Amino acid sequence: MNPATGTALAVLLSLVSAAGYALAAVAQSRLAAASPAAPDGRGALRALLARGQWWWAVGLNAAGALAHVAALHYGPLTLVQPLGALTLVAALPLGAYCARRRVTRTEWRGALWTLGGLVGLVAVTGPTAPGEALSLRESLVVAAATALLIAALASGRLGGREQRGTSGRGGRGLGHATASGIASGVASALTQTLTAALALDLPGTEPSWWQTALLAVLISAFASGGLLLSQAAYRGGLAAPLAVVNLSNPAAAAVIGVALLGETFRAGAWGWLVAAGASLVAARGVVLLTKGGPAEAAPAPVAATSAPAAEAPPMPAPRPSERPGLPDLPGLPDLAGLRDLPGLASPDGEAAPAPIAG
Repeated sequence: MNPATGTALAVLLSLVSAAGYALAAVAQSRLAAASPAAPDGRGALRALLARGQWWWAVGLNAAGALAHVAALHYGPLTLVQPLGALTLVAALPLGAYCARRRVTRTEWRGALWTLGGLVGLVAVTGPTAPGEALSLRESLVVAAATALLIAALASGRLGGREQRGTSGRGGRGLGHATASGIASGVASALTQTLTAALALDLPGTEPSWWQTALLAVLISAFASGGLLLSQAAYRGGLAAPLAVVNLSNPAAAAVIGVALLGETFRAGAWGWLVAAGASLVAARGVVLLTKGGPAEAAPAPVAATSAPAAEAPPMPAPRPSERPGLPDLPGLPDLAGLRDLPGLASPDGEAAPAPIAG
């Protein structure tokens, strides 16, 4: 296969991967919005596993991951990884379309800022050299430290009291998103260690079967935890949590590479400056995305016509002095004088007293 064909396949598979991740994120976001929040979390996982939409999201995530791996087979990381950042750009209009609204201008600005920061961060992060992987001891240390960090990020408690309301849900969602990205990044690093162990090329002593099985269990745990944490993150929205997931994943991989594998950013000291600037740009984008969503509509006032109209109070009967006189009919004598006749009832309903004879 010639290089041009390989590059074209890498670009196509990267776009398929981004579309799969975007569709999965939108499905998870809609599922999170439709699911009632459980304060104690009991039964939440069971209810989630019983939803067909959740398994569709899992399948789309798996398809996106497979397409990403296939793209890396045909193209370099410097091409595939920035194209993977298009997940946010694709998920934003898809989520707005499913919600039957338009993407706001602030959301587009936030997406572009985040995309620019992510591309800048990936551009100065060099790929791991072939044969470099964590040792078994380093893998266990990284797994333990990551578990503690994820527990702290996913707790969502400030001052010992859970935040409530829209801002509290958004802040806790970003914490879940950060934990999800870190879990996925660590799962990728451990996958590289497992691959080296299966190829008998792991640094240090040759691992036994139970050590290899332990790595496989840790990878499954972090991958599943990342998926569940992203599901919890989407309770605070779609765009901002998805941006944080896409940022924290390569950031976690870069920290592991620099701290344990002896890697460094490209271009030396300038690479560190570019990475710092890209992080600030991406952070600015996340802030815009958290503020760019449509505001919650205030409850509409109840229209006056929606309530049943109150019955008009009955008109009081006119007092005798206010009774209207009898109408004057043409050709008839004046009837007003008849009430002076003895034995006839008065207009008030009472019999007129008979005159006393003198």
